[in-house]
Amino acid sequence: MTSSTVTSSEYPRPPRPNLAFRRLRGHRSPGEFAAAVRRAAREIGERVSCDARYIGRVEAGEIRCPNYAYERVFLHMYPGRTLADLGFAPRSSVRGRGARTSDEAPPVHLTSLSAAPHESDGHRDPYDPQDTCDTHEYHEQNHEESDVQRRAFMTGGTATVAAASLGPLGLGLGAPAAAADGPVHRAGTPEAGALEEAVRKIRLLDDRHGADGLYRRAATPLRTAYALLDAGTMRQSTADRLYAGAGELAISVGWLAHDSGRFDDARSHYAEALATARMSGDAGLEAHAFCNTAFLARDAGRPREAVRAAQAAQRAALHLGSPRLLSLLALREAGGWAGLADRTGCRRALARAQALFDRGPSAADPEWMSFYGEAELEVLEAQCWSTLGDWPRAARHARRAAHLQDPHFTRNIALYTAELADDLARGGRPDEAAAAGLRVLDLLDEVQSSRIQTMLAGTARVLLPHRRASGVPAFLDRHASLPRTA
Repeated sequence: MTSSTVTSSEYPRPPRPNLAFRRLRGHRSPGEFAAAVRRAAREIGERVSCDARYIGRVEAGEIRCPNYAYERVFLHMYPGRTLADLGFAPRSSVRGRGARTSDEAPPVHLTSLSAAPHESDGHRDPYDPQDTCDTHEYHEQNHEESDVQRRAFMTGGTATVAAASLGPLGLGLGAPAAAADGPVHRAGTPEAGALEEAVRKIRLLDDRHGADGLYRRAATPLRTAYALLDAGTMRQSTADRLYAGAGELAISVGWLAHDSGRFDDARSHYAEALATARMSGDAGLEAHAFCNTAFLARDAGRPREAVRAAQAAQRAALHLGSPRLLSLLALREAGGWAGLADRTGCRRALARAQALFDRGPSAADPEWMSFYGEAELEVLEAQCWSTLGDWPRAARHARRAAHLQDPHFTRNIALYTAELADDLARGGRPDEAAAAGLRVLDLLDEVQSSRIQTMLAGTARVLLPHRRASGVPAFLDRHASLPRTA
């Protein structure tokens, strides 16, 4: 991805892997390590947007020196060490023509692409290896939610915070939909980078607050993404990124529809992502689309389709080199077998999922899988046993999932605890179920998810005959006072 304006003497040597930083990560996945970085940042009042991709770029040597915020966080995490000890180069050696400031490369507006620069106008790719200093620096203030955005969520709901936090990134989620329907010029690397950032931001908001209120607003950048594909591009490498970005965005929007109970919309978006994957020959995107299709089929009561979609995903992912991805896909298959009441098929798939998970993380793990750690494995197994009617075993796994989950992901804590409450209620432990249900209700000021609301409603119905049990009246009364969702 070299630029025609760069001579061979100006082009830097290929990045050298940062082995010292890789050793610090140990057995944690890139996503798990990124979560630890974010926690450390909060401890010292910093705000960083660290994710699995960022960790991968550091370990690959693409980021030779972190920006000042990350520097403070890393030195806080490893007191007594210097940047050199962490495998980074001196700042003076990477600041220069290859480093970019925020004034030189403002974020691209996906809803204003008619004014976007063409590939040939000298703008650099945000993910080009030539940018060896941390290019997250100019995104930093926008990528994490501010206190103002949090207050907006608390007072105005998820739709408000979506507009507040996605708008500054140029995703146009608060802009009129018509903005995405205007003329789009030929796309370049800035548009590809903005599209990838859109996917990350939507996932971040969903992890924190759930899907309700985000879905409709996320449709605008999705339309723009497919307009970019129609407009074409001058480079095959950029076209590949645009296809992958559009497909991942379709899956993200499909998940927002899925999690908010719009199953037909979700099915359509997943099919769109699958078609994009097939057109571009992207096996990773195909595996992701089939993975979500399997999950949707299970939730929609089509277990045989869930099994077949999960198996198709495993065939697509077979040569991608990611045991963790194959582990997740085996769990999707297990969910389908559970729905078919096939205990043997479910057990086999669960055993395969655990064995693959135990192989550990890999550099080939997709960025979107940053959510998949031990906690997610536990809750997906809990759901299998719950479907099979083994409530005590389901509750054990759900309790373990809630305990293991990173507190940063509020939605997942609420989801896992709701699973626990339902399993306890159906397993004849109403007092413990009510206590778990009350913990979920405490989180609903921060999380809006139809999935969680539906689970709580089912738990409430199971607990109705147990009003005399400790805590049950309090849970039922609080649940009854919840505003009805449309």
